[in-house]
Amino acid sequence: MAEDGEFGVLLLRWKSIGRIELAESHLLLLSCFIGGLVGICTILYTAFQWRRNINLSWMKAIAKSKKNPKSRQKVPKAPHAWTPEPVSRGLNCSVCLKSMSTSQALGSMGASDSFIHRCSACGTAAHLSCSSAAHKDCKSVSMIGYDHVVHQWTLRWAELTDHPEESFLCSYCEEPCGGSFLGGSPLWCCLWCQRLVHVDCHNSVSSDICDLGQFRKLIVSPLNVKELSRSASGGFFSSITHGANEIASTMRASLGSRRKKSKHESGSSTSTGNSESSSDTTAESTADMSSSADFSQKIEKNRSEEVDTSVSLQNGKLVEELHGETSSTSRPIDQKDKDQMIGMKQRYELIDLPPDARPLLVFTNKKSGAQRGNSLRQRMNSLLNPVQVFELNSTQGPEVGLHLFRKVPHFRVLVCGGDGTVGWVLDKIDMQNFDSPPPVAILPAGTGNDLARVLSWGGGLGSVERQGGLFALLNQIEHAAVTLLDRWKVSIVNQQGKQLQKPKFMNNYIGIGCDAKVALDIHNLREENPEMFYNQFMNKVLYAREGAKGIIDRTLADFPWQVRLVVDGVEVEVPEDAEGVLVANIRSYMGGVDLWQNEEEANDNFDPQSMHDKILEVVSISGTWHLGKLQVGLSRAQRLAQGQSIKIQLLAALPVQIDGEPWFQQPCTLAISHHGQAFMLKRTAEEPLGHAAAMIADVLENAEINRVINSSQRRALLHEMALRLS
Repeated sequence: MAEDGEFGVLLLRWKSIGRIELAESHLLLLSCFIGGLVGICTILYTAFQWRRNINLSWMKAIAKSKKNPKSRQKVPKAPHAWTPEPVSRGLNCSVCLKSMSTSQALGSMGASDSFIHRCSACGTAAHLSCSSAAHKDCKSVSMIGYDHVVHQWTLRWAELTDHPEESFLCSYCEEPCGGSFLGGSPLWCCLWCQRLVHVDCHNSVSSDICDLGQFRKLIVSPLNVKELSRSASGGFFSSITHGANEIASTMRASLGSRRKKSKHESGSSTSTGNSESSSDTTAESTADMSSSADFSQKIEKNRSEEVDTSVSLQNGKLVEELHGETSSTSRPIDQKDKDQMIGMKQRYELIDLPPDARPLLVFTNKKSGAQRGNSLRQRMNSLLNPVQVFELNSTQGPEVGLHLFRKVPHFRVLVCGGDGTVGWVLDKIDMQNFDSPPPVAILPAGTGNDLARVLSWGGGLGSVERQGGLFALLNQIEHAAVTLLDRWKVSIVNQQGKQLQKPKFMNNYIGIGCDAKVALDIHNLREENPEMFYNQFMNKVLYAREGAKGIIDRTLADFPWQVRLVVDGVEVEVPEDAEGVLVANIRSYMGGVDLWQNEEEANDNFDPQSMHDKILEVVSISGTWHLGKLQVGLSRAQRLAQGQSIKIQLLAALPVQIDGEPWFQQPCTLAISHHGQAFMLKRTAEEPLGHAAAMIADVLENAEINRVINSSQRRALLHEMALRLS
């Protein structure tokens, strides 16, 4: 019993000791937690104070750099062209130097604070409340009267886009221009040569001469850009308005009779006319001339004030709007009047370009499949001269940019868009009648980008970014090889051979039947719900969905008996299982599908496909399910014929598409004939022969400059060289 009592006492003592130790351990854990929390807060406070002190030192250094007489620039003042855009990470206000990250758009910030101002010309960012106080230090597109181009320094941060890693060195001390783990450090960046300088090194930079940097051959020097006076522009508008009204008055007498005649023919031509308009207003065929937002607004304002809205110019013809109707006259105006109508929209003129200049003319389309036109234009403006970058939309086409470059003997064109945008630009180049047409490169910003694929520019913007971004792209354009592309005219006529509408032009392919139906459904969906088409991947998903609907519907089961195919005067039988016919000029369809497959062994007598042999290939498709198998490489199209002249008679109303531009066509005959050949630029990074072609093209240009050969001889030699090296 005594032992049991002692054991109980020990047990009670142990329990009491355990309670005390447990309480002490809890107290220790709590004190450790509080100490750790205090330590973290101390570290954060210290880091905040350190960052604040760094910001203050940056502001003092920047202010000192701006006030230093040695660093003051004698550059013409240019206001920024502010455009609102959502807050994005990694940006700092150019006025107050504070961060504009998305995290600050929460909490006390209002709805208006979720947007910032971004300059469309130089890329500078500012808070909405700060932009009005910004210095007028935007990129000065014109330096007429200067002996040389001067550095135009602007504040940038370490998180720069479109700069290769090897260029992140200070041009003065040659030390890296990297950022700290708490954020990027400010840098001075020249808007022309893209050289970087530390804030502390900026005061030590003595020379103000800028050589335009790595892409000096592609940039239009501001020394060669002359700004046209407003008074002259106003007089120009008045004279053109007066002349246009005189032309319109002479045509009003015959306008009524033409309307009556058109009503009698409306039964056969109304549907085709509507289809033409739908195909011309697709997302890939849209354009807005402007080097910056302010430029385009001023131009449109002047035009609306000075030009009679009842008269306009469309496709080289005078169009008169009367009583709410639009009627196109049959008499096209001459080239001089056309040039005057285009010239009245010009704000700048290129003068005294050096003979070895090779400037790049850039067209962007913000409505292309990738929906990245605004971003591309701003990035191109930062790397080049904004006067050589034009945004396209439904009110303004490529002719304005081509008119600006009309006196430049050797220039190149870059089209940032899809296949429809490329075709539009090629059409306008044809209309300019250049002695030596400029070669065209492509930045693939559409959905399929088939022409960009065969020219090795990639299948989308992702491939461009992976290859080094716009810096690498511009370098590849400068060293690209010139090749040829066949262009084909598609005439739409009735049974009597009368033309129902103006001819269309084909670069890639023409489809009739199931593939055109899918393209037409997508086009109609885009018109109704444009917000659904926000990137390339989503576009392809929607294409797949519309194609799946076609598998179930089978609305084109009678297709073989609704068309008649004639190739080089010989009728070709359409297979009974066919639901579509495709006429191809290039080896890429629907985002990379090779319809002809030159590498495949075949028992037929057909020749390999080429985009510059003046021969077209005709294949048949057996439905949308067949299209899906073609896309994943599980099937191949059925070869039907090759030829130089193709006629397709539609015995019923069928969907038709040319280079992705669809419409619904009433019974007619589609006559396809060779139109000509366009000079294109092909990426040569992995082709030894391509480098040789690029060097030969440069030699020929220098020979023309030195008057060893003339422009027609250079064009003929370039044509022969492209054929032999392709």
